[in-house]
Amino acid sequence: MGIESELGRTIMFSNTRTLLAATALAFSMTTGASLAFDQGDLIKKLDEPLTVVFIPKVIHPWYEVVAAGAEQAAKELGTEGIEVNVIWDSPPQADVADHNRRIETNIGRKPDGLAVSCLDPATNVQLLGEAVAADVNVITFDTFCSEDFDFVGHKGDAQDGADLAKFLAEKIGETGKVGILAGSLTATNHAARVKGFKETIAQYPNIEIVFEQPDDDNLEKAVSLTENALQANPDLKGIFGANASNPIGAARAIKNAGKAGDVVIVGMDDLPETLQFIEDGVIAGVKAQRQWEIGYWAVKYLVAKNQNHTIPHVHATGSQILTKDLLVK
Repeated sequence: MGIESELGRTIMFSNTRTLLAATALAFSMTTGASLAFDQGDLIKKLDEPLTVVFIPKVIHPWYEVVAAGAEQAAKELGTEGIEVNVIWDSPPQADVADHNRRIETNIGRKPDGLAVSCLDPATNVQLLGEAVAADVNVITFDTFCSEDFDFVGHKGDAQDGADLAKFLAEKIGETGKVGILAGSLTATNHAARVKGFKETIAQYPNIEIVFEQPDDDNLEKAVSLTENALQANPDLKGIFGANASNPIGAARAIKNAGKAGDVVIVGMDDLPETLQFIEDGVIAGVKAQRQWEIGYWAVKYLVAKNQNHTIPHVHATGSQILTKDLLVK
């Protein structure tokens, strides 16, 4: 090998070592920069009071339990130096137009958090999309309406209806006439419960559904509908209620008619009057949701959004069966 070839090899090796050294230096500098990055810097400090607005489907005792959970979350956050004002903007009736007006109005007010129980997903989803576009932090609660938004609540509504259908069928000996109080027709959770109930009851050929009426989450309307059903079907064996109001309405009507124990009532949730009717043997059983948890976590997550924390897309709160035997335990 000549001198020129040897010199070329030396220069090549020298250039290679220089390139490797430069690469190592660049990597070291880059790694040093990444190690210096603190993810905690992504979290925003909250220096001003926050306002969180809840818009339920309707004024209802069920939401009072949600509100209690929300207030507890706000109280806990207050001990951390975070002031949260929780406001409820509740429609007096389950009216889609009124519900949507309240959503629109609160988008304009630009609260720090907006929690909505969807009454009519077909129109609510568009409005909630507008809220997000306006940089309003949004969570849906109670009634799931779209994967587009974070949700806190119970999504097993069809299964609840199915479980209550089996329970009712067993209680009436798998034979007889039953009726359905269907809640609000536009509420997806009510509709899913009715669907689950009807699909399961269809497995019992000797059980006949003789009426199905919406009560619009109105207790007095549920009383009236049950009274009418008893007049038309004096041999009625059972009633399924798709929300928290109608088991109470049905129980009042059944008790007033002197048919407590003769007509088996099943439905949703554990309001105080419902629990009393279970204890008295007027209502056979309900599937109860954990709505206190819904209010609590909705507030916690909306505050977390303001701090730039990540939150779960769905927080499932579940449900459980409640009967007289379980209450005694």
